[in-house]
Amino acid sequence: MVDEELIKAQLANTLERTTFQGLGERYEGKVRDNYSREGRRFIVVTDRISAFDRVLGTIPFKGQVLNRLAAWWFERTKSVAKSHYVKTPDPNVLECVECTPLPVEMVVRAYITGSTSTSMWTHYAAGERRFCGHELPEGLAKNQRLERPLLTPATKAPKGEHDVSASREEILAKGDVTAEDFDRAAELVMKLFAEGQRVCSERGLILVDTKYELGKTRDGEIVVIDEIHTPDSSRFWIAATYDERFAAGLDPEPLDKDFVRRFYTALGYKGDGEPPELPPEVRVGAAKRYIEAFERITGTTFEPNTDPPLARIARNLGLEAS
Repeated sequence: MVDEELIKAQLANTLERTTFQGLGERYEGKVRDNYSREGRRFIVVTDRISAFDRVLGTIPFKGQVLNRLAAWWFERTKSVAKSHYVKTPDPNVLECVECTPLPVEMVVRAYITGSTSTSMWTHYAAGERRFCGHELPEGLAKNQRLERPLLTPATKAPKGEHDVSASREEILAKGDVTAEDFDRAAELVMKLFAEGQRVCSERGLILVDTKYELGKTRDGEIVVIDEIHTPDSSRFWIAATYDERFAAGLDPEPLDKDFVRRFYTALGYKGDGEPPELPPEVRVGAAKRYIEAFERITGTTFEPNTDPPLARIARNLGLEAS
């Protein structure tokens, strides 16, 4: 585990934003800065953290954790589903095949939980018993395991706006994705989720839910893009304490950005208006959980790179930072 003092020292050295000349057309997402050039996409994974569809601040070493873990999963699951991944030229950068993203997030849930507007528990607690086309039984408790994993897609909202959970029929009715593409994507993500559950279970973790992004190659093949089974895209709980905490009505122990979500929820913030500042102790606590998730899942020690990130990335990619 990375020493806490090193994490604290990194608070002032996080990667918040990039602008690289010569890397291609730039698009800034909530967490990733994307550059497209000649059939390649370079994804720079920053240390920004987002929740409630808002960027809340930065977490030390978060980008390195996400980038290395995504690459690990892409390699591990390539026999289950192809991805856009090519190589990792820098601790914060993925080099990928350029794809056209499908305009839908494919979310898979194995437990009923969450606190955001798109979460299943938020809808269920409000009295709704149909979620994304699935009928839910009476009597479910927060954080309870579902009878089987459910596909619960969401629309992809522009940056700063809220995603909306929707059924297959509602997604298709918008006309942005064909039934053939949707069903192929659904088939891939359910296989990926099953593999993710299996691997996490071996590591003492519960893969609670996750979101997948998919895209089309120039040849029309649907592949996984962006990231997979990271503490940003997935919810992980400590398996050893789940049963006891669930029986006591307590939230499970998280190893993901739910640690940050819970901080904001306790303040009464749910994504409307300007978010409160993220305090140093929460940033450090989140970093520790991200790193632990990496080490548990991969079975390897996380070795952080503390070089100034902008200069290092530019050097590794043969570019100039501006």
